[in-house]
Amino acid sequence: MAYKIIVSQCTVCSMCEFECPNAAISMKGDTYVINPNLCTECEGSYDSPKCDEVCPVPNTCVPA
Repeated sequence: MAYKIIVSQCTVCSMCEFECPNAAISMKGDTYVINPNLCTECEGSYDSPKCDEVCPVPNTCVPA
């Protein structure tokens, strides 16, 4: 499974992009998106998904 970003809640702070160990997060238009083909939910790198952990807005990075 992969994570996704709730676009309406994203503040475009860019914290998630720099924390993603798989480079699965990128800017698309005026917000960030997660490529589901690259997202591993940080398994093997961290104990929990870093995008969710560093996002300043609760429940913005969520399981897809």
